[in-house]
Amino acid sequence: MKNKPSPGTRPRIVFMGTPEFAVASLQAILEAGFPVAAVVTAADKPSGRGRRLQSSPVKQFALKRGLTVLQPLNLKDPAFLDALGNLKADLQVVVAFRMIPEAVWKMPPLGTFNLHASLLPDYRGAAPINWVIINGEKKTGVTTFFIDHEIDKGSVIYQEETVILPEEDAGMLHDRLMVMGAGLVVRTIRSLAAGKVIPVDQSRIPHQGMLHPAPRIHHGDCRINWSLPAEKTANLVRGLSPHPGAWTMATCNGKNQQVVKILAATAVLKDHDKPAGPVETDQKKQLWIATPDGYLSVTSLQLQGRKKMGTGDFLRGFHGIGNCTFR
Repeated sequence: MKNKPSPGTRPRIVFMGTPEFAVASLQAILEAGFPVAAVVTAADKPSGRGRRLQSSPVKQFALKRGLTVLQPLNLKDPAFLDALGNLKADLQVVVAFRMIPEAVWKMPPLGTFNLHASLLPDYRGAAPINWVIINGEKKTGVTTFFIDHEIDKGSVIYQEETVILPEEDAGMLHDRLMVMGAGLVVRTIRSLAAGKVIPVDQSRIPHQGMLHPAPRIHHGDCRINWSLPAEKTANLVRGLSPHPGAWTMATCNGKNQQVVKILAATAVLKDHDKPAGPVETDQKKQLWIATPDGYLSVTSLQLQGRKKMGTGDFLRGFHGIGNCTFR
């Protein structure tokens, strides 16, 4: 039987994570005074035109803090498992990493917990921040839960809820949940160290209606369907902004098709007799695209191969937009 640290002692932690979202939690753990035995993150990857190796945000932060960094290609590699076991961590904390095998998550005496950017059991999956906005949800939150055999289905430790602001896009919500999640991670570690955690099976958490999946976003998910209502289209734009961006095909004067990303827009409900897709503009600072129940008022967009720009700048450089249709 594994020996758990005495209640009240500071557990020795192994942190696992890769993107910027995870950096805030690692920083909060260090600032709270918990010892980090090592950081496990993704291997360096080629990036940019020069294909130079790029370290993950978590690795860059960890090295600045003088932490030991492990970058296994295979989490089941016996050499990695030996190295992880030799760290004698009391607890493992996972934030925005990959699937953890049982040999890893069962290793520490206090277990392994994960931070997830939704109110589980709703929005299990890789992209909960995007999908809650795309689906027009009014609230979301962060959850810490023990990792077990099934992805995102382990017993819940803590949750914290927040309202999704009306014009908040995925990037804005990401940044808020990143900070909220970091605080919840520290709270969870403190409670585990004190022996005060009573985990709750996700099947016992009340939920109204059907549960929503939150799968990884693919290119086809990002294409705008102009036959949908304006509000749904605006939610898609918000949920995919700033990355990867909702996109559409612009056909101008019956030719010259090109990809246009719409990065910020609001729904304007208004009766009209136009088909969905045609563009209207005052040629100064406003651009509207017809939907079945109104218009999408666009405030930021990006042509393929160009930089993001506000609608006013776009109209000053693209005078033929009024003759375009989006499909």
